[in-house]
Amino acid sequence: MMPSAIDPATPFDPVGHESVSAGVVHQIEAMIVDGILKDGSRLPSERELAEAMQVSRPKIREALQQLEARGLVSIRHGEGAFIAKLSGAAMTPAMLDLLGRHGEALFDYLEYRREQEAFAARLAADRATSADKARIRSIMDQLEQSWENQDQAASIKADFRFHSAIIDASQNSLLIHMMASIYDLTRSRIFYNRDFLLSIDGSGRLLLDQHLALGQAILDGDVKAAEEAARAHLDFIERSFRVGQEQQEREIKARKRQLLAR
Repeated sequence: MMPSAIDPATPFDPVGHESVSAGVVHQIEAMIVDGILKDGSRLPSERELAEAMQVSRPKIREALQQLEARGLVSIRHGEGAFIAKLSGAAMTPAMLDLLGRHGEALFDYLEYRREQEAFAARLAADRATSADKARIRSIMDQLEQSWENQDQAASIKADFRFHSAIIDASQNSLLIHMMASIYDLTRSRIFYNRDFLLSIDGSGRLLLDQHLALGQAILDGDVKAAEEAARAHLDFIERSFRVGQEQQEREIKARKRQLLAR
């Protein structure tokens, strides 16, 4: 049976009448698995869901209650229904603090990211839809604009959105959810300090060019170039941090020698 045409106004599909509430539950669960509905995102109102899925509001309410009982949805009276926090933290705060005090853990983190993001880039170049490519192209424009405006805050936000968009374009549900936790670590700045990278880069132009090369390879559907660009980007980050760490160690030793020479 051929799938029904997609309504561009809503991501939800009409539900058949053989088991209405179960159909609603199944559709929302599938959208969570596929990373379409993400942690904390607000669902449309009962009325909007009923219209999009072409079912009654009582059936929508029944389905949401089932989803809440399964721990997938949180219903907040007066606010609406939200996707629950499902991916969880990759590590406890105590573990993050511990790793933050041990510099070599940074390079394990970067090694993990390099392999996963290279894998994601390869998949994205092969699987990205026209909507995925439009999203990536739009973020590439945002990256360029933030660089031209020297808007560091906008640049950081676009950086996160760019990598997340590539993960989503991989169409691999497990990768989407696993990397969501990894990017939480990135946002915590335990392992990643973009300010430092800019000090190595100078203007941030190298980072921008790496992002644009990666994005363009995916837009072109060039699987090999996309994987190589992702690896080159993470290799640059690792080399930069190693240079910074070595420089810091040299400065500490120099200060100690200076103190003893007095």
